[in-house]
Amino acid sequence: MAESIDGPRQTYSRLRAAHLNTVAASLEDHIARLSWSRRQIESYQERRLRALLGYARERSPFHARRLHGLDTSTASVADLERLPVMTKQDAQENWDDIVTTGDLDRDHAENILAEQQWFGYTPGSQQIFSSGGSSGVRGVYVWDWEFAASVSCLAWRMQAAQERRSASHSPTLLAVLAAGGPPHASTPLFDVPTAPQMTTLVIPAGDPFEDVRAAVAAARPSHLVGYATVIGKLARATLAGDLAISPLRVSTNSEPLFDEDRLAIGQAWNAQLHNLWGSTEIGVQAVGCGLGAGLHVCEDEVILERVDENGTPVASDAPAARTLATGLANRTFPFIRYDLGDQVRTLDGDCACGSAFARVADIGGRRDDDFSYPTATIPAGVFRHILGTDARVSEYQVKQTASGADILAVGNPDVDQLISLIADALRQRGMSDPEVHVQLVQRLTLQPTSGKLRRFIPLSAQPNAGKPPPG
Repeated sequence: MAESIDGPRQTYSRLRAAHLNTVAASLEDHIARLSWSRRQIESYQERRLRALLGYARERSPFHARRLHGLDTSTASVADLERLPVMTKQDAQENWDDIVTTGDLDRDHAENILAEQQWFGYTPGSQQIFSSGGSSGVRGVYVWDWEFAASVSCLAWRMQAAQERRSASHSPTLLAVLAAGGPPHASTPLFDVPTAPQMTTLVIPAGDPFEDVRAAVAAARPSHLVGYATVIGKLARATLAGDLAISPLRVSTNSEPLFDEDRLAIGQAWNAQLHNLWGSTEIGVQAVGCGLGAGLHVCEDEVILERVDENGTPVASDAPAARTLATGLANRTFPFIRYDLGDQVRTLDGDCACGSAFARVADIGGRRDDDFSYPTATIPAGVFRHILGTDARVSEYQVKQTASGADILAVGNPDVDQLISLIADALRQRGMSDPEVHVQLVQRLTLQPTSGKLRRFIPLSAQPNAGKPPPG
């Protein structure tokens, strides 16, 4: 197999080198944007929005229908409220009506995914990715050349700007804990050197944890980026004396950064921590500066709307049912008022870093993670508060059942005590007689394509839930 993919790897690596030069050139502009005033941010955002809407209306039949009656040349952010919400189902069922280039359709994209042996570019310089995301529902996405470069800049500009202010210019190594191979976008997105003399090393995050730990130990990286749960486990391994590394900067992504992982990272390494909130659809929505609380919204490339259940924007200090995103950089497959499935909370006041970009609190999870029962809706945080704060539980996964939950836990907790605590918490939330089961396991099964852990699995994501066993 290794010989069969040499050709695709070499072809990809040559175009990838050209693409990285595009990223490096674009990064200069992106770093300069970090010092923009609110007026500059809002003016740029509005012009980018008008450009996107005008292009999408002319090139995408799907968006032409949605934008009917809207003057795209004068549209403002406030006018987005007039448009219907775009869902994941809309995106996947109307793929050919959304894509704006004539040389690519869903069948062609699926063939690329089915036949690819390594990452690659289409003749039109697009990249095709597939992801189940946090929802567990498969989607097919296309990133064009400029959009991919923009997303990489958004992911790394905060860190790159701070690296440039650092007095140290010694050689550095970035360890990238990502999916490793196609069809997931994480490796091309994060395998980007951002400092002079920096080299990178990709370590597949889906490998057995002992293999990941050994690879990180051998590399002794100065910089670490990857899935929040994996880096959290590495931090706990350091605290236990099983891993001797001292990264200067840590970046987490792809999963919610839970308090227990943030605490372990701080205790283990005392490194500057940058959390990232992104999606394969939009790219990067917000990034933490490492100095102040929360995440800075990438307002120059994305518009976020906190809305109620009807899709109507809510005030900044009011709770929101969901978050809609309009990506301003992807012309090939535009997402306009797209339902991310995340709940976010805005942060007021100035940030310690001095940036004028708006902030949101760290993303604690998706509304898709909540479990709905006939008598109650149980937020994922109910389980997380108990399982994530038990020092004897290093990893866990919660699967909803018709009357409670089945839980897989790695570690040596008191199982009876966990069951009692969780059952009591469910009763307090309105479940009269919850059934909770906890099973201790050596490791958890990661999603095969992304290498990520799906921590909460509701009944709606279980194809055979509620069906009698065969036979």
